[in-house]
Amino acid sequence: MVNKTLLTKRVTFSASHRYWNKNWSEKKNVEVFGKCTSPHGHGHNYVLETTVEGEIDPETGMIINLYDLKPIIVDALKDFDHKYLNEDNLSFKDLIPTTENIAKVLWEVISNNLDKNKSCKLHRIRLYETPEVYVDYWRGS
Repeated sequence: MVNKTLLTKRVTFSASHRYWNKNWSEKKNVEVFGKCTSPHGHGHNYVLETTVEGEIDPETGMIINLYDLKPIIVDALKDFDHKYLNEDNLSFKDLIPTTENIAKVLWEVISNNLDKNKSCKLHRIRLYETPEVYVDYWRGS
């Protein structure tokens, strides 16, 4: 059995969004999403924790150098940070930018970029919308 190690990098970003299902009436949107349907949107200061998994390299003592991991995460956030997700991020053209969906999209972007680094793989994304509310998105078995 090979031991695996987890490493987590935490970054913050700010974004705004609106919950709106274009296939529903205004009444149903308001019933389901409440004040989150404001046409002006609302914003959050998100905290993103990206956890990678891998074996410790005996020469470096690391599974990945943080100087290599950080740019992958920062690059993934270029379409999120200080954006109105409904309009500024193509991933949300037909997808409601809930915290769950934001985590899912970030998973796809980060894992695609991390796949180029063979020393580790993405294990989990944890996205905090507020200090009390977060979503975990991870690789299934």
